[in-house]
Amino acid sequence: MSRARSGLGRYGEDLAARRLAEAGMTILERNWRCGRSGEIDIVARDGNTLVVCEVKTRRGGAFQHPMAAVTPEKAQRLLSLAERWIHTHGGAPPGGVRIDLIGVLLRRRGAPAVEHARGVV
Repeated sequence: MSRARSGLGRYGEDLAARRLAEAGMTILERNWRCGRSGEIDIVARDGNTLVVCEVKTRRGGAFQHPMAAVTPEKAQRLLSLAERWIHTHGGAPPGGVRIDLIGVLLRRRGAPAVEHARGVV
């Protein structure tokens, strides 16, 4: 991955983490890797619920909308990664697990648009 693309992704994840914290969630971990299986962008706690959050960042007009980037295969991989995170960290919380998606759209002018979709899977 290019340095510019990596920086874009990191910036989007920073905005997403800030949005989750402003919504009252606690950020537990960022960029959790599970071998070659993949990565969870953000793991957070929303009350008694564990939130696994995928972040997609795009520049305005460049490609598809960031929220359209989670395919059924990606959703299945997120569920599998969530199970592995839970197993590694001592079990599921009482409120269960939720998969969220945050889409960050960087506009040519003005503030970035940040959309948070809860329970996408």
